[in-house]
Amino acid sequence: MKPAPFQYHAPKTVDEAVSLLAQVAPADGRVLAGGQSLVPIMAFRLARPAHLVDINGIAALGRAVTADGQLVIGACVRHAAFYRPVTEGPLGKFMVQVVRHIAHHPIRTRGTFCGSLANADPASEWCVLAATLGAEMVALSARGQRVITAQDFFGGIMTTALAEDELLIEARLPLLRPDTRCGFYEFSRRAGDFAIAMALVTFRLADGCIVEPRVGIGGAEPKPRRLPEAEQELAGQAPGPKTFAAAAEAAALAVDAMEDTNYSADYRRDLVRTVTYRALERATGDRE
Repeated sequence: MKPAPFQYHAPKTVDEAVSLLAQVAPADGRVLAGGQSLVPIMAFRLARPAHLVDINGIAALGRAVTADGQLVIGACVRHAAFYRPVTEGPLGKFMVQVVRHIAHHPIRTRGTFCGSLANADPASEWCVLAATLGAEMVALSARGQRVITAQDFFGGIMTTALAEDELLIEARLPLLRPDTRCGFYEFSRRAGDFAIAMALVTFRLADGCIVEPRVGIGGAEPKPRRLPEAEQELAGQAPGPKTFAAAAEAAALAVDAMEDTNYSADYRRDLVRTVTYRALERATGDRE
């Protein structure tokens, strides 16, 4: 298959890209970064944008830097950049663990962190990371810049708060404290497939008890989110099978699980129970 005809634009600066978007967005203009989602659906003519604004030539968007207690990830930073820690401390090491679950190596070399957020697939590993850690997304348009919290950014299946003329120029992740424990677990039919359900957790220990727990799920609902019901089961408790089982059960009961031709809502809900428990085990080092 071949895409429908379109006009190609290759801006060299962020200002030029934003100016172009202001002009072409009303005519179904799209941003091209990694292209791992957009290009295939264009090839099948499920998407027929009249304009493509290719931002790969903008050097300023290809950096991941640490500043003011945050990891700032530019719009053109590839998944593969996270094969090694891009920042010191638990966050950099944790992202190394998460990235290996994203599709396959060729896709990781082209796909981008911010592109994954903008695409907002419920089964995106980076989306659940952003939602759980409380990321901030920076959107820029000819009208100005705005910062959108993860809670407000994800609207549903492949739906975000981005306006059609806005460019997601960067995402900001808060750095984790040095003693933060992190765990991630996802279930898919085969390695590289989209996750049917996944869980991401972080917490610290104080006097042997869990403090500042965060539990996020993805794949099971139309958008990734934190589960305060599961976090309440963890806060102030000693880590262990009984505590983890209570949190996993709370997570399973809290989700409004999706249903499709392949997986029932009950099946996904049961998977949420399992992936939450195993993510917690990984955070304590009890499971590889």
